[in-house]
Amino acid sequence: MKVRIIVTSLAAILPLTVFAAPVEKPATACPAAPVLPPELADWARNTSSKTIYAYGDDLGADWSPLGPARTALPLHKFESLRYGVAPERKPDVHKFGGMIPIDVKRAGRLVVALDAGAWIDLVRDGAIVKSMTHGHGPACSGIRKMVEFDVTQGRYQLQIVNAPTASIHAMAVLRDWLR
Repeated sequence: MKVRIIVTSLAAILPLTVFAAPVEKPATACPAAPVLPPELADWARNTSSKTIYAYGDDLGADWSPLGPARTALPLHKFESLRYGVAPERKPDVHKFGGMIPIDVKRAGRLVVALDAGAWIDLVRDGAIVKSMTHGHGPACSGIRKMVEFDVTQGRYQLQIVNAPTASIHAMAVLRDWLR
């Protein structure tokens, strides 16, 4: 009898229990032309280039270096890549990568921006350059990842590893160390 009363009591109050629906954050509307800081302003300017799939390919003057404009880069399947220096992140056989030179005219802070998540290594003289900071681009800019490196004058190799698709947009811009 006691069990029947408890069950009946529970059955009577359960329909009255209200479960709150999760509150969704309202989507932030992005302006048609997002405002970018001056150093990233050329992200709005589109260009294209090619990437190297095997270290040792002609890295001479005929390979266009990555520069300060949003550049569409075709990438390659893992099995066709031969990186000059083993990437710090193990390549995923189901993802894409490539290499592109970067010419640095003077010492400063090199900012590499990508529109998708991928691992990047900056290589000079057979060694990986240590990154200084990692972050995201300004809201609504389309810049998914930004990595900064302290560099001196010379030619570098940007290694892109584990990109989710067979193309990526990238940009390399040099800032002075002193702001």
